[in-house]
Amino acid sequence: MTTEADTATVRRFNRSYTQRIGALDDSFLGLEMPLSTARLLFEIGSRPATVQALRARLGLDSGYLSRLLRRLEKDGLVRVAPDPDDRRRRIATLTAAGQDRWVNLERRSEARARSLIDPLSPRQRARLVAALAEADRLVRAATVAFTDVEPTADDARYAVGRYFAEIHDRFGFDAAGLDEKDAAQLRPPHGAFIVAVSDGEPVACGGVQTIAAGVGEIKRMWVHDAWRGAGLGSRLLHHIEERCRHLGHRAIRLDTNESLTEAIAMYRAAGYRSIERYNDNPYATHFFEKALP
Repeated sequence: MTTEADTATVRRFNRSYTQRIGALDDSFLGLEMPLSTARLLFEIGSRPATVQALRARLGLDSGYLSRLLRRLEKDGLVRVAPDPDDRRRRIATLTAAGQDRWVNLERRSEARARSLIDPLSPRQRARLVAALAEADRLVRAATVAFTDVEPTADDARYAVGRYFAEIHDRFGFDAAGLDEKDAAQLRPPHGAFIVAVSDGEPVACGGVQTIAAGVGEIKRMWVHDAWRGAGLGSRLLHHIEERCRHLGHRAIRLDTNESLTEAIAMYRAAGYRSIERYNDNPYATHFFEKALP
């Protein structure tokens, strides 16, 4: 349970950090633009993207993003034009002047970060870097958005592709992706497929299908390896269980392979108990079930 002391610590850090990195200044790092505009310039310079992708990556309201883009266009730093691959979309790129400003932003950001850690001893720097890396991972894991999607949507295809590639490497399972029969079982009203997205990118997925009256089965559960250990898998598992309840299931099952030791440990910690084999999956070695109160 989150306490007032927990939230007070987070709020104190937010106040301290935003002040020290210059987030409160009208001219962030002396670049004659506020932090929000500078951040958008950074994102475009780091990876040209469609306006839709920028909105998803930064979590910005479409109207606010449009105003920021218009300012950057007016200043001659960004060009927004139809995407050559799909003219229904618009893509943002840096102009030559924008590229120069981006390089300056990078240089000044590096200098500001260095000024924050230079006064520390090597041991203190190591502690701070490790703590910030862990904090960043945990905050991103806590703010990931879970969305029900069509199993054949682009984000779902990407995540399932990563899932199949991983289990192929782990124990030799070979599959090209979800076929229509698989996808049909993961659609409402008898199933669901969930993708977890962070900064506009799929980082986890999982589905549920109905295998008997009141019984659901978890399928294609995957978490990006860079996110493991941050609790994202447990959050996704809990979310899938909630979807099962909404589908009217009283129990949920899953199968897995003995090589997926981290997943097996997570399922057991979440209250899943071992049961006898309930399907003919030749790659499955462990079978679990959990009652859903």
